[in-house]
Amino acid sequence: MFSSLLLALREGLEAALVIGILLGAIQKMKLPHLRVWIWYGVAAAVVLSVGAAFGLNAVGATFEGRGEEIFEGIMMILAAGLLTWMIFWMHRQARYLRQNLEAGVRNAASSNSRGALFLLAFTAVGREGIELALFLMAARYTSEPMSALLGTLAGLSLAVLLGYILFASTYRLNLQRFFQVTNVLLLLFAAGLLAHGVHEFNEAGIIPGVIEHVYDINWLLPEKSTFGLLLTAMFGYNGNPSLTEMLAYIFFLTGLGIVTLPKTRASVVQVGETSG
Repeated sequence: MFSSLLLALREGLEAALVIGILLGAIQKMKLPHLRVWIWYGVAAAVVLSVGAAFGLNAVGATFEGRGEEIFEGIMMILAAGLLTWMIFWMHRQARYLRQNLEAGVRNAASSNSRGALFLLAFTAVGREGIELALFLMAARYTSEPMSALLGTLAGLSLAVLLGYILFASTYRLNLQRFFQVTNVLLLLFAAGLLAHGVHEFNEAGIIPGVIEHVYDINWLLPEKSTFGLLLTAMFGYNGNPSLTEMLAYIFFLTGLGIVTLPKTRASVVQVGETSG
């Protein structure tokens, strides 16, 4: 549940920031009649995201046995890769997010193109929604479906609340701290997804385990225990991993941590300047 909550909160807050910036730009330009086209784009993006989530689940339900293992492995590794890209994107582009979105609004308004404004909102929010649908599809394999659903609803609700606080009040959220903490948690979650994906490919016979069980500490911390299930959902815990599964986790986490953690900065905090 926690992993789904974190993913939904992160993606939901990013979407809320995008919507707030777009609406703020329209307000600055004194073009309130164009506001509705932003909401049309947001609504269409939500419909697309929900459709993508149902579609992915429907496709996944058609597989059984080895096919299911392969599909789950692909989804987990794809989600881990997308999470990695998202973290790098945040480092490189987040500081320019506000300027780029406002420039897009100005261009759409100057050309009197409502369709361009709709597309801008649809694309920006739809990207977050599609990412979330894929992440939750992968997270569903490491937790109970109902738990994942409740975590998602809780995360999105919290994102809406934080978005409102950010743009409709004088209170300033510490976005720097928020994105620093969630980047670390997402790194751990992405490493767990990658390891789970390798595990599924081990089961399907696509990637050899080399050593089937490097160690076995299930006697100390069983995977099916309450705490074990929590660690599995959050960080990809496996009490008896194969060698390739363990190496995938270690190399991914170490390599990505070296690249990203020293650069964790307040680039996104500039987005918060739209509030107040």
